[in-house]
Parts: sequence; C-alpha cells; structure tokens
Amino acid sequence: ISSEFTLSPTRIIFAILSALILKQAFFKSEEIPFVMELPPYRIPTARSIFKHVIFRTGLYLRKIGGIILIASIIVWILSNFPRTVNFSKDYVREIGQVKNAEMTEKAKEESVNRLLLEQRGEKQSKSVIGIIGRSIEPVMKPLGFDWRLSVSIISGLAAKEIVVSTLGVIFQADDNTGKSSLVEKIQTQQDSSGYTLFTPLAAFSFMLFILIYFPCLGVVAAIRRE
Repeated sequence: ISSEFTLSPTRIIFAILSALILKQAFFKSEEIPFVMELPPYRIPTARSIFKHVIFRTGLYLRKIGGIILIASIIVWILSNFPRTVNFSKDYVREIGQVKNAEMTEKAKEESVNRLLLEQRGEKQSKSVIGIIGRSIEPVMKPLGFDWRLSVSIISGLAAKEIVVSTLGVIFQADDNTGKSSLVEKIQTQQDSSGYTLFTPLAAFSFMLFILIYFPCLGVVAAIRRE
C-alpha cells in the first residue's frame, strides 16, 4: 500500500466519468469561450528539476513532521488507553500452561504468540479507538471493513497519508511475532469471524474507497479558496 493509495489509471478514468456525469446532470448551459495564451513549453533543465525536487521534498517532510506526526501520536494514545482492561480470559495463566505443557519448543512458541496476539487484539478493541471503531463498524461492514479499517478511514479526514500510519499503529508492525513489516502484518490479519481481512478484492475495494471518498481537510481548504 503506497502512502497515498495511488491508483493512477483509476484516478484518470474516475475523473473523466465524473466530469461527463456532472456535465450532463448539472452543467448543461452553454459554455462561454475561454482563451488563454500559453507560454512556449521547453524541456526542463537538470538544475530546475533538482530545485523542484528539493522544494517539494521539503514541503512533504514538513507535512510529515506536522499533521501526520501529530495524528499518529493521537491514534497511538487512543489505541493504548485505558491501560487496564478486563479481559475475557486469563491470558497469563494460559500462557503459563502452554510453557509448562509437553510439546515441542516451536509449538510452544506458536501457541504463546497466538495468545499474545489475541490478548493484544482484545485490549485494542476495548481501547478508546476500538470503541470508536466498533460504533461505526456497522455502517462500513457491508463494504467488508472491520472496525480497524473504519478507524483508519476516519483518520484520513486530516490527510490521506494518515490512513497508512493509522494502520501501522493499529496493526503494530513492530511487535515481537516475527512479522516485521506492515505488509506482512496486514496479509495475516483476520476479522472477528476468523476470515482473512485483506483478500485481493477487499484490498482493492479499500484502496478504491480511499480514492473516491470525501477529501481531506487540506483539499477542502484549497477548494474553498478556489
């Protein structure tokens, strides 16, 4: 998943279809001729390309250090509080039983990791962000999105890039289960029914939804200025 869920051909096709529909439905009046002189286009020099890359990189780094960083911290806080949770079962006791059971070390490790993941998932579902996600999950469920994806979609209101950072915080890509990357974590996630969360169709639907749903606050502000 890229930082902005880029689907370039889909963006172009969707923009063209939207323009045609809007033109036929809302803008049927006669168009006023518009003439504007354009300057001659030339191949850019290496110096101008370098300056433009440096300028745009600086803008994006400032964006990462600002709104995206702050939003990621807020998501982390919401997903880790309250600190004390009433679990549905005694995970500490069950982990101790597994460690004392007569089985191979590999089987013990797999069982312990499974219990730790289950405990972490239950704690997260009972956190503040879990409560928010479960409250909006019924609306998003027909699309195949569980509460975690629903929360990441809502966080995209600030900036579309925050969707990925929210997924990173919720799925905790840096845990100790051997799945070190966000991609690997996402591929192994399951919903409450035990089914794979991100099937190819669900992943494409999620990216398409992020592409066409309401714009982020920065875009709304730009539209208002225009």
